[in-house]
Amino acid sequence: MKLSPLARFFLFFTITIFTTTLAGAEWMTGNFWFNFGQKAKSLGMDDFFRGLQFSLPFLGVLTVHEFGHYYFARKHKADVTLPLYIPAWLGFIAVQSLGTMGAFIRLKSQLKSRLEYFDVGVAGPLAGFVAALGLLFYGFTHLPPLDFLFHIHPDYAKYGADYAQHVYQNPGANLRIGSNLLFQFFETYVVSDKSLIPHSYELMHYPFIFAGYLSLFFTALNLMPIGQLDGGHILFSTFGSRVHSVVSPSLFVLFILYAGLGTPYPIDVHYDPFLPEKLWNNLMIFGVVFISVSRVFKYYLNNITLAVAIFGFQYVMRIWFPMVDGNSGWIVFGLILGRFLGIYHPEVEDNRPLDTKRLVISFLALVVFVICFSAKPFS
Repeated sequence: MKLSPLARFFLFFTITIFTTTLAGAEWMTGNFWFNFGQKAKSLGMDDFFRGLQFSLPFLGVLTVHEFGHYYFARKHKADVTLPLYIPAWLGFIAVQSLGTMGAFIRLKSQLKSRLEYFDVGVAGPLAGFVAALGLLFYGFTHLPPLDFLFHIHPDYAKYGADYAQHVYQNPGANLRIGSNLLFQFFETYVVSDKSLIPHSYELMHYPFIFAGYLSLFFTALNLMPIGQLDGGHILFSTFGSRVHSVVSPSLFVLFILYAGLGTPYPIDVHYDPFLPEKLWNNLMIFGVVFISVSRVFKYYLNNITLAVAIFGFQYVMRIWFPMVDGNSGWIVFGLILGRFLGIYHPEVEDNRPLDTKRLVISFLALVVFVICFSAKPFS
């Protein structure tokens, strides 16, 4: 039986609420629903209802974002689907996840002008950003006492408010949440009791702030002025195809170059007992770089040359400046962006430039990108 668009919307929305609630409970408690013989306790219904403190605000911001796109697409009489949510929970194999891979709308008809691309592209991130601001303000003005953290980590309690100076000497594989300008503003000017601010290694236990941080992360991700991301639509609409065709691939190449800093394996030309393994790893890294940039230029040889230049620069940097590294987490996104989403923009029938009001909004979108972006969002 084929579902109607409205029924499909509610079905996937409901499933995604369930999976993000499961994930939220795992982030908040530091445990999994299924522990496969581990000593950590399994979670129960009380934890599930606590997980709603993460799933509802997180999906709320995501929904506001998508309906921002949807509203303006319908306003311009485009044939567009309702948002489709993608549930993705990995807790059943004891792997942390967000419970979702996001949501998207699909345009069934082509937008015809730069103005239409601008309105549809900018509406989602700005709407989501406003919702995230409210969420973060609530989270930072309602921080729980330190007993909340000590309940999760009882071994921290003996250090009191100075726990951070003692427990992160060797953090190992623990996840560290990055920061951005907006977070620094809230921590500096909104929080009155600084001792309550969660450390970057513990932020995922605070559902409202964690959901707000993820909302800012996805806002910045969408506002990157590359390809057909929302930021790419804004760049194309504001400056036209000629500027977009230069700026977008240039920023993409810089993005790939930064992401892979610190990944190549230096080889000792005199004697290296791990030579075969390092050669294989470097070949794999080069392969990922090449696949990512394989559509930057029209001709195959140019793309190979570009990949060699990027990998060569990353290799030299690893030797000369071994402490400089990028963020390997961006590599997968760069691969998806370069190979599947594309870094160029389709032409439109109506190439008239934007009015002054929309130019001001495009500058505002750039400001939002800058204050939301983190070079190392997760490490």
